Amino acid sequence: MATFKRNALGRGLDALITMDDVKTSGSSSINEIELSKIKPNPDQPRREFDSDGLAELATSIRELGIIQPISLRQVDDGTYQIIAGERRYRASLMAGLTSVPAYVRTAEDETMMEMALIENIQREDLNSIEIALTFQKLIEQYELTQERLSERIGKKRATIANYLRLLKLPAEIQMGLKNKHIDMGHARALLSIDDPAMQLRIYELIQENGYSVRKVEELVKEYSSGEGNLKVISKTKPAVREEYDLLKKHLSSFFKTPVQFTCNQSGKGKISIPFKNEEELERLMAIFDQLK
Repeated sequence: MATFKRNALGRGLDALITMDDVKTSGSSSINEIELSKIKPNPDQPRREFDSDGLAELATSIRELGIIQPISLRQVDDGTYQIIAGERRYRASLMAGLTSVPAYVRTAEDETMMEMALIENIQREDLNSIEIALTFQKLIEQYELTQERLSERIGKKRATIANYLRLLKLPAEIQMGLKNKHIDMGHARALLSIDDPAMQLRIYELIQENGYSVRKVEELVKEYSSGEGNLKVISKTKPAVREEYDLLKKHLSSFFKTPVQFTCNQSGKGKISIPFKNEEELERLMAIFDQLK
C-alpha cells in the first residue's frame, strides 16, 4: 500500500490531488473523527496560522460545516495524526465542533511529510523559508539527494536548489523573506553576492527605499563589477541611521508594538504601526484619540 502511494507522489501534484478528491477506499477511507483524538503533525511545514483567517474559516465552518475533509493517519495509540488540513482542524476547534469528516490514510512518516508539504505548496500556504526548511529536513532526515526529492514531490531539481540556497542568506534577510518584506526575486539577486555584510546593506536599502527587484539586480551588478556607484551603497550614515533607530525604538515603546520606520536619502519615508487583532487596533485608536 505504501508503494502505491509513493509511486503516486512521484508522478507529481495532480496525482495526489486526484486521489484526495475521489479515492475513499483502499489506501484511504472517509470517516467522522472526534477532534479530541486528532493530533497535529509535528513535521507540518507550516508554522504560522493567521488568527484573522482562522476566525473567518471558523465562522464559515459553523455555518456550512467542513467542505473538504482533512487527511489523517491512525497511529498506534488509537489517535490520529494530521497529514493535511491542520488549518481546518484548528478552525473546527474554534467553531466548537466535536468531530470532523476525514480521510483516514495509510502513510509512512516520510510520505506524511511529503504529503503535508505538497498540500501546502499546492495551496500556496507556505512562505519561501518554510518550504526551504522542509526541503532541507526531508533531504537530511531521509538521506535524499536533490534529484530524488525532485522525483518524490514533482518539483524540478533547480527549483529545490533555489529554495535551499535561501538558507545561506543572513538570518535577518531570511526573516524579511518570511515576513514578506522582500520577495524571492530580491532574495535571488542578493544570493549573487558572497559578502553577507553587503547582502545586509542592500537589504537595508530595499527596506528604506522600496527598491524593485530590477533595481536590486542593478545594484548587485554594480557591486560585482566594482563600479563607482557602489560607493553609495557601501557608504553608511551612522549618525542619521542612529537617529532613525532611536526614533523607531521610541515609537515602538510608545505604541507597545514593533513600529516599522523607513526613510530614503531624500528624506521621504513612512511609518507603519502593525496590529495583530481587532482588540489591538482599538487600543491603538484609543492612543490616537488621547493624542488629539
